[in-house]
Amino acid sequence: MPKLSDFENEALLGGAQPLSAFADKLVLIVNVASKCGLTPQYEGLEALYQKYADKVLVVLGFPCNQFKGQEPGGAEDIAEFCTSIYGVKFPMFAKIDVNGKNADPLYQWLKAETPGSNNADIEWNFAKFLVGRDGEPIKRYSSQLDPMQIEADIVAALG
Repeated sequence: MPKLSDFENEALLGGAQPLSAFADKLVLIVNVASKCGLTPQYEGLEALYQKYADKVLVVLGFPCNQFKGQEPGGAEDIAEFCTSIYGVKFPMFAKIDVNGKNADPLYQWLKAETPGSNNADIEWNFAKFLVGRDGEPIKRYSSQLDPMQIEADIVAALG
């Protein structure tokens, strides 16, 4: 079975980013959008990243425009929005599809391999996946779930 480190995605502002760079880290993967009612979740995601970065948690943001066109901008627009409005410092990636025939391989893997996910489509922006330090998916979380409600699972996974 593949592990997180087997994937490579394009960084938001260009350049291939092997996800092996995050090997041995606890990873929270989120499909994000800047014009969504859930966009304020960036605050909680950044707070978790800042609080646990030294304990090897990394948040990875994947912009997606598949849900009512709520991520319409280009890479520079997305980067500017995330940093100026929400102070995002966690790694951001190029816009991807998370569902359908053009779904990014990372998301195909997450949906297929995360316990309880049952290969179900992503329901909306800000769906979250926690991937263990061993590179294997641990849990999928609803778009509606506030990122801070994942903190107990993060602490447990960090041991």
